[in-house]
Amino acid sequence: MKKNIIAVFVLLVIGALFGIILVSGFGYVRPSLADVQIGSEKPPVQQINADAQAFNDAFVNVAEKVTPSIVQITVVSKMKTDPHKGLEFFLPFRGEIPKERQGGGSGVIISSDGYILTNNHVVENATQVEVALKDKRKFSAVIIGTDPLTDLSVIKIDAKDLKAVHLGDSDNLKVGQWVMAIGNPLSLSSTVTAGIVSAIGRNINIIKDSYGVENFIQTDAAINPGNSGGALVNLNGSVVGINTAIATDGITSSYIGYGFAIPINLARAVSEDLIEHGIVSRGYIGVRIEEVDADLAKAVGLDKPKGVLIQEVVDGGSASAEDIVAGDIILKIDNKDVDQPNELQSYVASKRAGSKITLTIFRDGKTIERKVKLKAREDEESKPVVAKKEKQKSDDSEVVEVELESLGLTIKNADSKTLKEYKTDYGVIITNVKKFSKAENQRLFPGLIISEVDRRKVNDASDFEDKIKNSKGSAVLLKVLDKNGTSRFVGLEIPQ
Repeated sequence: MKKNIIAVFVLLVIGALFGIILVSGFGYVRPSLADVQIGSEKPPVQQINADAQAFNDAFVNVAEKVTPSIVQITVVSKMKTDPHKGLEFFLPFRGEIPKERQGGGSGVIISSDGYILTNNHVVENATQVEVALKDKRKFSAVIIGTDPLTDLSVIKIDAKDLKAVHLGDSDNLKVGQWVMAIGNPLSLSSTVTAGIVSAIGRNINIIKDSYGVENFIQTDAAINPGNSGGALVNLNGSVVGINTAIATDGITSSYIGYGFAIPINLARAVSEDLIEHGIVSRGYIGVRIEEVDADLAKAVGLDKPKGVLIQEVVDGGSASAEDIVAGDIILKIDNKDVDQPNELQSYVASKRAGSKITLTIFRDGKTIERKVKLKAREDEESKPVVAKKEKQKSDDSEVVEVELESLGLTIKNADSKTLKEYKTDYGVIITNVKKFSKAENQRLFPGLIISEVDRRKVNDASDFEDKIKNSKGSAVLLKVLDKNGTSRFVGLEIPQ
């Protein structure tokens, strides 16, 4: 009896100790995962304010509707200068070092038949331009025209029924207005950032030409390398600018707070000229101007600093044919106020040679008007761009080696010994693949055998060239073999 009482007492003590451990923080006994609740049952805000929801939806709607109209551009371009010049003794084989580089940016589809607006610096010195759409289709592009003075360019792809953007009115932009930047920064396709217009009419001196036009929209929407040529859009989804430049720390060349876009009104005028003529038929007043400061305004009798001062009238220019003289202050152009030289330059740059403008001028305490017919600049630098053509062979029947320049691919006939080594009875051998070319992008390299095109055997170099020529504007399926006899299929787009 005594033993039973002691046993019961011990059990009670053990049970009590186990209960203490279970409810204590020692953690010796843990509940199963199924018993643990992750997170709270309900969000902290049950009902989003209707105005806040509508504001959020505006960004979502713009991103969904505009992103398909923004393209990614990949460019192979010639280096402006030889980086190895002067190092001939140290680099005796410098001729084998590539003198091309690969870069890229963004572009904006402005017509359903394939015209795309981008920056001049994106396609400058390009030998090859490729455009990737949001739906992953890729096209070779030709450069229609460039305008270095505004850093704009138009390229074209052979496509139909594309979704073009809506071009807004950049003259109505206000500081503080919400905008979104859409492009492909750092090769991250279809990236959307948001911010506000933080300033307008910025001149940041990046176009190194006395006739350069800089009247940038400044925004704090994040813009990085690769955004160049992309769209700055408002909350209606209208494009109000073409993203062009960023402020950097001078070391990383990455975003540090704000970027710059070309106003779309200027970009529209330039693109229309490039599409129609291949060059920009820009008009000029023919004056040298500068800002009016407080001292100058007081000296000439203005109530406050405004307008732009004419320092010089160019002989033979448009202004010289009218009653316009040095010392005049231009207050308005076509009834639009101008207070900065770049504002006047930007407006005039949107007008073609032959257009007429009205200047409101302050002279000797009086306000007068003068009409000016704009003239073209005689040494205009923009020139039509001629697309590079494929090399033609004089006698295809005797071709032993063929260079397909648009593909960056050179092939030649393979002898029987080589074919046997590759365990095939037919095909041609790749002898050279140009860096950054379409062929290199598809992982083709010298030493591979191309045995088939679209599942049809290749007999020799001439046969291969014929098959490629007959497939211009489409894509072909190549079967390639390595020395081990291992085969793989490669898709290769053939430019027009």
